Amino acid sequence: MQLFYSPTINETTETFTFDKEESKHIIKVLRKKDSDLLYVTNGLGFLFKTEITLASDSKCTVKIISFEKTPPSKFRLHLAVAPTKMNDRYEWFLEKATEIGIHEITPIICDHSERKVINNERFDKILLAAMKQSNELYLPKLNPAITFKEFVNNSNENVKMIAHCEDADKKTFKSVLQPNQNITLLIGPEGDFSEKEIALALSNEYIPVSLGNTRLRTETAAIVACHSVVFVNED
Repeated sequence: MQLFYSPTINETTETFTFDKEESKHIIKVLRKKDSDLLYVTNGLGFLFKTEITLASDSKCTVKIISFEKTPPSKFRLHLAVAPTKMNDRYEWFLEKATEIGIHEITPIICDHSERKVINNERFDKILLAAMKQSNELYLPKLNPAITFKEFVNNSNENVKMIAHCEDADKKTFKSVLQPNQNITLLIGPEGDFSEKEIALALSNEYIPVSLGNTRLRTETAAIVACHSVVFVNED
């Protein structure tokens, strides 16, 4: 199944038109024509079966034939991950985490961060492309970048964890994980979290965890964590 996306389509929609860029892709590149079927999601769990009624490369129009909704997962994973020095590594993380099944991502600016500015528009496009490629019906939420202190002082998920590399008393990630949890996990930059940041997280009831016996890159740690949570919640 090839999946298309429209954020404006919902249960009451009868017909709608793709924007010019998507219309051109559908008609010129994919060579779709009148009466061809297209499957569309709005990123909120809905899958719409549609039929092309106007095969125009400037305004491809479809009518809704039927729709169904996939229930949201019983768990929720929010990764707060420091931007990496090399931007392509963070983009790789966004793509793969979307394919695996993440729910929310917040870039956090830390004491040791070498990159403090991100391109949300580009990141949004990566998430969208990964959602469509993997036939995922829920588009992950990408938050604006925020400082570590602001994030830690305002997070409210049921289970909050921080993965750091300091020699300290830490639990294994797998020992903390349980099915159907709402989880927030902090993952730091290349230079790890500062001692001050770790102390602040602990004072805000974050559980210190280890993701394994080896020292992982930021983006690798994020993917390991994402897969671990999804794996624990598999039926």
